[in-house]
Amino acid sequence: MKTTLIAIVPAAGIGSRALDSATKAQGLPKQYRLLGGQPMLRRSVQALLADERISQVRVAVAPGDIWAADALQDLPRTVCLPCGGQTRAETVLNTLQSLDKDEQAWVLVHDAARPGLPKQVLARLIDTCLQARRGGLLALPVADTVKRATPTEPVAVQETVDRDGLWLAQTPQLFPAHALREALLVAKEQGFAVTDEASAMELAGSRPLLILGSARNFKVTWPEDFELMEKWL
Repeated sequence: MKTTLIAIVPAAGIGSRALDSATKAQGLPKQYRLLGGQPMLRRSVQALLADERISQVRVAVAPGDIWAADALQDLPRTVCLPCGGQTRAETVLNTLQSLDKDEQAWVLVHDAARPGLPKQVLARLIDTCLQARRGGLLALPVADTVKRATPTEPVAVQETVDRDGLWLAQTPQLFPAHALREALLVAKEQGFAVTDEASAMELAGSRPLLILGSARNFKVTWPEDFELMEKWL
């Protein structure tokens, strides 16, 4: 039986760390800032649409969002839902609740601020997870030495952390829709801080697969990241 693949892009936040003074003055969330003449959100959605196996991309924005319609105009297989919550986890859960209770559907959750996702890396995630019938996420092994900082000022090194076995999580993260929905509901009931979908699945007892991502798939987080992403694109 063919597996239905649906992508979810939570885009209800403002990404304050990535906003420079000019963008803040405009009140423009970072996902709508232009990269090569196109809103970053549009480029992230286009990266998902590059794989024809994804039947639909659902972009979840904040209620009252005035930018999404223009940013996503004329994109195929794309719908925009004003179901954003106070947190990423709430936004993803709200979007999952809008899906038909199709037990066969799998969902890829992708950050709106990762427009550099290469097509072949996306394909590797889908191929690996569906072949194994097991959820997973893109990630990169930690290459740099890791320092834990002191909790008080002035910030200094408290200790060096062994990087062996450490990976940096990326997106998309791919899981069966029903399993992710239940995991997020349980995490919400328990007051667990969900920073990505894999963490909710881990709480539910799952061990998601780590699938090699790409340096190009970095998350645009700081103002200078826009310039770097422009070069990649």
